[in-house]
Amino acid sequence: MSTEPTSIEGSVTPPTSIDSENSGVGASSQANVTTGKRKATPQRSEVWSHFTKIINSEGASKAKCNYCQKEFCCDVKKNGTGSLKYHIGSCKKNPSNVVDPSQGQLVLPRKGVEGGEGHLSTWRFDQEACRKGLAQMIVIDELPFKFVESEGFKKFMFVACPRFHIPSRTTMTRDVYQLYLDERVKIKQLLRSSCSRVCLTTDTWTSLQRVNYLCITAHFIDNDWKLNKKILNFCPISSHKGESIGMVIEKCLLNWGIDKLFTVTVDNASSNDVAIGYLRKKFNPRGGLVQNGKYLHMRCMAHIVNLIVVEGLKEMNKSVERVRGAVRYVRQSPARLQKFKECVVVEKIECKKMLCLDVCIRWNSTYLMLDTAQNFERAFERFEEQDTNFRAELERGEGWPSVDDWTNVRDLRDFLEHFYEVTLRISGTSYVTSNNFFDELSEIDILLRDAQLNSNFDFNVMAIKMKEKYDKYWGDIDKMNLLMFVACVLDPRQKLKYLEFALSEMSSSEKASEMMQKLKESLYELFDEYKPSLHSTCSQLSVSTHVSLGEPQQKMKRRMQALYKKRELEICGEDKTSELDKYLAEANEEFVEDFDILLWWKVNSPRFPTLSKMARDVLAIPVSTVASESAFSTGGRVLDQYRSSLTPKIVQALVCTQDWIRKSSSQEDIKKIEEQIQELDKIENDLMQKEIFWREDMDTNGKY
Repeated sequence: MSTEPTSIEGSVTPPTSIDSENSGVGASSQANVTTGKRKATPQRSEVWSHFTKIINSEGASKAKCNYCQKEFCCDVKKNGTGSLKYHIGSCKKNPSNVVDPSQGQLVLPRKGVEGGEGHLSTWRFDQEACRKGLAQMIVIDELPFKFVESEGFKKFMFVACPRFHIPSRTTMTRDVYQLYLDERVKIKQLLRSSCSRVCLTTDTWTSLQRVNYLCITAHFIDNDWKLNKKILNFCPISSHKGESIGMVIEKCLLNWGIDKLFTVTVDNASSNDVAIGYLRKKFNPRGGLVQNGKYLHMRCMAHIVNLIVVEGLKEMNKSVERVRGAVRYVRQSPARLQKFKECVVVEKIECKKMLCLDVCIRWNSTYLMLDTAQNFERAFERFEEQDTNFRAELERGEGWPSVDDWTNVRDLRDFLEHFYEVTLRISGTSYVTSNNFFDELSEIDILLRDAQLNSNFDFNVMAIKMKEKYDKYWGDIDKMNLLMFVACVLDPRQKLKYLEFALSEMSSSEKASEMMQKLKESLYELFDEYKPSLHSTCSQLSVSTHVSLGEPQQKMKRRMQALYKKRELEICGEDKTSELDKYLAEANEEFVEDFDILLWWKVNSPRFPTLSKMARDVLAIPVSTVASESAFSTGGRVLDQYRSSLTPKIVQALVCTQDWIRKSSSQEDIKKIEEQIQELDKIENDLMQKEIFWREDMDTNGKY
């Protein structure tokens, strides 16, 4: 006869009351008595603190919730306790799930979470806030919209926040676009509140959909002297013609309410010259340009550096080709690569990097290939002993890399390292780069002059070719944008003294004197344009002596000060020493690496109110278009082969919003640029490898 009860409370669970018969229990007990061993008591799940086991009318075992009385199957062998655990977290009548909506829960500080660092905060459930946070996650982490419908995410949210109603992918798309619109309003307000002019960088890109996109990025310094970089548009264009690009830029600026334009940084494409001319023609009549658009066109320094280095690599091509052939052979199969790794271990070469193949049209990837390969010279020699086809295969091409080739490669690697570091420094977007333009220019000039004195004949020829390309763009001051020299003057560590010394070292004294004269004229012309007009100055000084009794004392004090200034002006005459003259007459600041030029101008802006306005515009100028090109890395990840059906409207929302809400710091800026450069190299390398395989297949089979 069974002793099984019809109801068992959650706190009482005799282990033999349900699943055992009396005969089985007796036999087991007898066995324990005979052997003298005690049987282990099974561990009880914590869910039974919230459920009661019952036998329903049909005779089946059920688990009834102690709060909502809902029944669940509880056969341990068939069902387990997973569904019971989920119910505990979502049961609305569970006291631990009921939170007073008027009372927030305490949240501990969390590192890496915006608003959660260094202090306690309170939290209460908010469906709309959770949806906004989810939209931000989709944008920042570049997740597909269907992520919200994935099984894993639903399970996680069911455990983490059961009350959150997960939106569909369609609703998520609308939320992301609404986030874009909300953030756009904030950026507009920031631009409106900032009285400084706006500098632009722009470039074009073709997506996997074969759609041409134009990226327009604004750079400006706000009222708190913080450098801002904001992507304004990431929109499709119908043509790469200059006038079409100019029309798109003009439309973008009008939509954003931007009427004060300072510079536009572009690469050396001829269509960009036409686009700049179009903008100059449209914005000049509105008074939106400085010096009638004389300094509007800014050439990308990184592109010019690229042209200079590529010109030099043509002369050192043989040694590079031989090392490239060796790297390509090793990387062509997993077996060869594994054998090469074994050679590295035998030779005890301690290098965490592994061989990488370059993209011939990108010199920085060639530098990275040589930088890695030169560490493995001994490994290549051992690999040649083990692989009999290695030398024979290379001899059929450019040849086997000799000792002289490795020497040339190391010298070239050391030489290219300087250009690589210059490119990284001028490509930053979270710190000022315009004040360092002349410093980088002089660094390149010294490098090329030293290379021409090298005993290696190949290096001499290479340096001569590079110097010719250098002089084409930077040899004549009339071909350069003088704002870059003005930025150097506005660096309190340099000013005119440093500039005059450096120019005299880089060129003849006669030419340096001529360049300094042109620079001073341009500097004072630009300053005069920023000076307040005579009418506005007189209106400030013409103060009425009548003061009503109801006016506050502070206003009376200001009037007295104005009267004093007026009397001093009548007696002593006007002080003709301008702010610019006073600034230049002061001693230069010391050269220190961590010098914060924006902080210096923020502190000294009360002393130089007019000059500081000019500094805000000049120091905001980007010397490269990397800010716009980096958006193409984001665009390439957003528009990958799995999400190529996104509309241009949503693509712009994703790219722009990510740029607006993602945190950025100057410490991470250079690392981010390196990663983006390597990512672009990898993409182009993969495309080139595919093209090579297709051509080989076509040569073999006569078709793709």
